[in-house]
Amino acid sequence: MLRIVAIAAAVLATSTVTASPAVATNDSVITVFGRSHEQEIEGFGIATAFRRVELLRDLSEQQQREIFGLWFDRNTGAGFSILRLGIGSSPAGSPYDKMISIQPNDPGGPDAPPQYVWDGLDNGQVLAAKVAQSYGVKRFYADAWSAPGYMKTNGDENNGGMVKPEWEAAYARYLAQYVKFYAQEGIRITDLGFTNEPDFTAPYASMRYTPEQAAAFIKVLGPIARGVNLACCDSFGWDQAKGYTAAIEADPQARRWVKTFTGHVYASPTTSPQPTGKKTWMTEWNPSGTTWNENWDDGSGYDGITVAQNVHNALTLGEVSAYVYWVGDSLGATRAPIQIDQVNHTYHVSKRLWALAAYSRFIRPGAVRLNTSVTDPSLQVSAFRNDNGSTVVEVLNTGTAPVTWQHVPRRAAAYLTDTTHSLTPTPVTGRTVTLAPRALTTIVF
Repeated sequence: MLRIVAIAAAVLATSTVTASPAVATNDSVITVFGRSHEQEIEGFGIATAFRRVELLRDLSEQQQREIFGLWFDRNTGAGFSILRLGIGSSPAGSPYDKMISIQPNDPGGPDAPPQYVWDGLDNGQVLAAKVAQSYGVKRFYADAWSAPGYMKTNGDENNGGMVKPEWEAAYARYLAQYVKFYAQEGIRITDLGFTNEPDFTAPYASMRYTPEQAAAFIKVLGPIARGVNLACCDSFGWDQAKGYTAAIEADPQARRWVKTFTGHVYASPTTSPQPTGKKTWMTEWNPSGTTWNENWDDGSGYDGITVAQNVHNALTLGEVSAYVYWVGDSLGATRAPIQIDQVNHTYHVSKRLWALAAYSRFIRPGAVRLNTSVTDPSLQVSAFRNDNGSTVVEVLNTGTAPVTWQHVPRRAAAYLTDTTHSLTPTPVTGRTVTLAPRALTTIVF
């Protein structure tokens, strides 16, 4: 027999869990501690960089509204609360997938009067930001993959390179101006990053910094970009990000400007927290894959349950305060949650969306993660208390047997995400809910 003991303030509930009689079980206890908590949650989100929002032009206005609803609606969609924007570095007239810069041409040197250009669209992202804001989104994270090529040592926005020393202050002013342009559109950029994967040279927009160089540039950017939270450094892997975090934390002047430490999980996963007491965000990841995949659990490694597992690990092992997926939509064999079909002028939704939505819709900004313990390795549990008093328990049953949770707290609601369900209400009968196998069950009370 398996038992779940939930404790909040005092003892919230004592529940009994039983597994299928055909499967041998051992005593196991899941405990949720209400008085002891871990990180504060600042949100979940998606990126709209590299002109992905422009793909929606191939769809009808109704289809566009449906996609925005799938992203931002808290009742029918994922209810994402963070939007990550890409700060462009490409020349004017560049094709799709190249983000146009707000200063596409060299103004005549780093000390020449700037020649900024603003079209009010920003590669389609202004529309996405305004729609997101209409749904209540308040966190907008603007991030630069590269400076324009004329500012860099290699003369190219692509293939790494660095900002030339004489251009550093101009680059900082460039980033600050991007924030001002969004303010003109009624959008407050809350978080600003100056580099993406500084430890990885890519054939697309990319730029290199060592941890020490990143700390040095922060001391240039901080005084210029006042009024916005600085984030750093979106390293290629979570373990690699720790070097950047440590270097900035070791520098008193740099440390004062950085509010959030960020990292990706391509090169290494979230197995432990960053070495800081400040907020940390997982700001980019999607799984590797070769085909468009709408499945929940097919063993491919890029199905819905894989994404749910990654979110769980980021929250519980990495202790992140935010989780931002790459990207909201794209073409072809994308691992985005939504695929745009330009041939048939329609779109398709993957179970990856609902894996994200199970967390983002119910765990809201300002929530705190509650401590939990579990002795059954097939049940992966995380719990959160929202600032409205509601408690959310996420149970990922990785086993092949259903588990029955008895004595669920009164007025609980449960939602099932698996092969045939997408956040579908599942019965709580007589204070009992079944935790389906190979499924994510979200319980709110």
